[in-house]
Amino acid sequence: MTIRVVLTDDQPLVRAALQMVITDTADIEVVGEAGDGAEAVRLTEELAPDVVVMDLRMPGMDGIEATRLITTGTGSTRVVVLTTFDDDDYVYGALHAGASGFLVKDMALDDILAAVRIVAAGDALIAPAVTRRLIKEFTARPASTPPRAELGGITDREREVLTLVGRGLSNTEIAAELFISVATAKTYLTRLLAKLHARDRVQLVILAYEAGLVAPSK
Repeated sequence: MTIRVVLTDDQPLVRAALQMVITDTADIEVVGEAGDGAEAVRLTEELAPDVVVMDLRMPGMDGIEATRLITTGTGSTRVVVLTTFDDDDYVYGALHAGASGFLVKDMALDDILAAVRIVAAGDALIAPAVTRRLIKEFTARPASTPPRAELGGITDREREVLTLVGRGLSNTEIAAELFISVATAKTYLTRLLAKLHARDRVQLVILAYEAGLVAPSK
């Protein structure tokens, strides 16, 4: 099945570069392009793409607000944020707005395409460089931030799994860490998503940090 994508960036050259690569990709198709957030929201409502690749800093409506409007809408479109290293202040806001992927523009184009496929399949992906910025965000916060009340409904084992998710471990790495099968790790992840009403793995990472389950590196 072809993944339908809307490209959103106020720089035509960035959109053209992505469009050129995607043209040679059999399983991904660009169905629309937008130069600002408002246009991205309109195209999403009109075209119902599988994924919107979203820049953050744009004139008019920025990528955070556009992401929020898209992910809280009635459709199933998911958002991959594609931004630059100097957007530290935007990381937390974009993830909370509902983005399922957060990538940086100097990544290899093949990695960006792989991320689109991962998000379209219902998973989530955060680039390692962005994970470090997310950790930095929480490092600057008071250490006494209280756990979220909704974490009270999970088991001790699920709390362990959530902690490892917050540390950025994959299902395979979680399985090795806890001496369980990968299938069991996936089962725990599914339970956490349901119990915590989380959209995807990205939101579980946020919850792990907000609950104080992961201690940011100093």
